[in-house]
Amino acid sequence: MSAETESRQNEIEKQNASACPVIQAIEQIGTPWRMNIIYALREGEKRFNELKRATGARSKTLSDALDELVDNDIVARRMEEDAPVAVYYGLTAKGEDLLDVLADLDEWAQDWGEEVPEGPNHRIHEA
Repeated sequence: MSAETESRQNEIEKQNASACPVIQAIEQIGTPWRMNIIYALREGEKRFNELKRATGARSKTLSDALDELVDNDIVARRMEEDAPVAVYYGLTAKGEDLLDVLADLDEWAQDWGEEVPEGPNHRIHEA
């Protein structure tokens, strides 16, 4: 990286320092798939295929999003090893707290954003 590029990067990081916690939070939840999973888990634990049906995600997409949410301690993964083996996903306390934040964000978007189409992808406001 050139000195000019590095200097510019440092300047940007310094200017955005106050926004860092918000940016970090958005990076943890900031994809539509992750938010759809959080919404789908609002009523309790679900198995992988239940989440797949609830979100309409492909297996790989759902698996990747779940891995990120588990890594960020928003979703917990629980395995029952009785035959047949069953894996359940549910919101952690951190994930539960996020539901209120997302509902507030949805309200803000309703007030200030563009009109949101009705349908299965408009989920947070219905919570």
